[in-house]
Amino acid sequence: MEISAQSHTVAQVVSDKGLYLDYNATTPVDPQVYATMEPYFKEYFGNPASVAHHWGWTAENGVQKARMQVASLIGAKSSEITFTASATESNNWVIFGLISKLREENPNQPIHMITSCLEHSSVLKGMQAAEKQGVEVDVLPVNNFGQVEIETLRAAIKPHTKLISLIWVNNEIGSINPIVEAASLAKEKQILFHTDATQAIGKIPVNVTEMGIDLMSFSAHKFYGPKGSAALFIRGKDPKVQINPFIYGGGQEKGLRSGTLNVPAIVGLGTASEICKINLNAEAERMTALRNLFWQKLQTAIPGIRLNGHPTNRSPINLNVTLPGIRIESLTAKIQKLGVSTGSACSSGSVSISHVLKGIGLSADEAACTLRLSLGRWTTEADIQRAVEILHGAIPSQII
Repeated sequence: MEISAQSHTVAQVVSDKGLYLDYNATTPVDPQVYATMEPYFKEYFGNPASVAHHWGWTAENGVQKARMQVASLIGAKSSEITFTASATESNNWVIFGLISKLREENPNQPIHMITSCLEHSSVLKGMQAAEKQGVEVDVLPVNNFGQVEIETLRAAIKPHTKLISLIWVNNEIGSINPIVEAASLAKEKQILFHTDATQAIGKIPVNVTEMGIDLMSFSAHKFYGPKGSAALFIRGKDPKVQINPFIYGGGQEKGLRSGTLNVPAIVGLGTASEICKINLNAEAERMTALRNLFWQKLQTAIPGIRLNGHPTNRSPINLNVTLPGIRIESLTAKIQKLGVSTGSACSSGSVSISHVLKGIGLSADEAACTLRLSLGRWTTEADIQRAVEILHGAIPSQII
């Protein structure tokens, strides 16, 4: 199937019953992606490990094409791409695969790892588990925009630091970390550098070779591919990165990640990657313009609204905003048609503040007044206007 640079219409993928503005959480599968996946559920259903017949060969060819498509998107070699089931799995694999490899080589050597307080929970909880295994971990603070300062990172490095892991684009507030500078510092100190690029892929330019990244995690469902399909980039040269397998078994993925491959989902990841490569610049430009328009209209409609994260060095699809003293729970009934994320969650009568918002200094009360709005491939100017009207209409007139 030839991949087109043209998007399908919004009516094909988005319900008119509501307005979806939660693309940071997940994205609909692009119709072109679905079309390439469908035959692998039916005609091309073979196991790629079955090398004795054409059903297996066809499935293997689909996997290898996807590997090349993914590698092309991020400036890697296809041999450096290992398929996984989620970015969470990839993030955990980096941490524990490296620990296992280092201890295999030298059981007595101390291991120090560095991350930040604004990472995805799969990294933060992984690092907490690593500490229980005797690994020393430093969790760096961030500036008011939610970014790691390079001098803070430099000061945290120790002689036995083995890994630096920093999120590229924050999944809640959209701020972009100085990944190129951090990767350069890691290389200078001969430390492996990993980034969770789940919110970066398909939204901003990523080239692992030019940017000096050693390990990188990302997931298909954040850029119009299927859920259950992801990848880990493992640098093959300068340096050749080696981590131990995370899943043992039949030896799939060069023995690094055993288990029968999810061929349809991998094919979908490949197609989503190719579409993103074709459309990246145009899509990023359109999203940035829409995001800026959205922010302007929100400021006009809701005086006192505040933007969280960096004002410009941020994801082109993300707006994280705190309303002026208006708890989101009080608006729930009136904004049911808006698919958005909130800054806090209620559990057993208590309010849990997002660790990201807490990390940039928001109080529990401010978090309760915070929304994440994220745009996508099928968001239009009319959608933006409708969203502003819904939010404005939900707020009591005496407040605004």
